[in-house]
Amino acid sequence: MTIAIIKTGGKQYLVSEGQKLKIEKLNRQEGDEFEFDRVLLFANSSTSPSAMSSGPNGSPQVKIGQPYLQDVKVKAKVLGEGKGEKKIVFRFKSKTRYKKKKGHRQPFTEVQIVSIS
Repeated sequence: MTIAIIKTGGKQYLVSEGQKLKIEKLNRQEGDEFEFDRVLLFANSSTSPSAMSSGPNGSPQVKIGQPYLQDVKVKAKVLGEGKGEKKIVFRFKSKTRYKKKKGHRQPFTEVQIVSIS
């Protein structure tokens, strides 16, 4: 099992091959393949994630970037775009008859991790 921690859109994500995730909106077309080059951590193990801290026989290969790893790339494919759940923003000031209500839906891009190399 190969995992990596990538940074995109000001957030960090723990990803593995074949995983689908929703990230901050990117300017990419549906079906495009691209690489995440800001990889913070890379771990490779032939066992389950719970055995990642195993002994010398099954010890995983772990690389930690300072801040990023230069030789590790995460390839991803864009599956589509959309908007998240609606969040209500309500402002209220007492004794002044001030009320303001508006909603917000955060745009996102759904990607699938193709490979970690």
